[in-house]
Amino acid sequence: MPGRPPASRRTILRGAALTPVAGLGLAACGPEGGSASGSATPTAPVDLGSESEVPKGGAKLYRDHNVVVSRDASGALKAFSTVCTHAGCPINKLQGTTLICPCHGSRFDATTGRVVQSPATEPLAELPVRASGGKIVAGPEA
Repeated sequence: MPGRPPASRRTILRGAALTPVAGLGLAACGPEGGSASGSATPTAPVDLGSESEVPKGGAKLYRDHNVVVSRDASGALKAFSTVCTHAGCPINKLQGTTLICPCHGSRFDATTGRVVQSPATEPLAELPVRASGGKIVAGPEA
């Protein structure tokens, strides 16, 4: 190319060294990037534990199953997938009733599944949930 000096050996080596690092960063942002727990959400009913662990007006995050369960003031339970609708990262933090995605900072209301802070724009998927024998069961056919 006329008018443009050839790339130095240092520039080429630096670019070659950074390419794998950039690829890892992009992979971490993909739908499967942060999913260390296997299945995105329960594909069968799953026993989450004691019903008493979810206080009225509060929520409990079940990281191992990618589920959050909340209880309203009347005692009714609701459950949502905790796989972020922005990039598919598993949400691993609950502050009060706000879920916080570690990948890009999206926030969701654990009592409604609604987005509280972008970049996510879609609400979390609601899951069937029931209390049975003092235990919370969530997932399909729950």
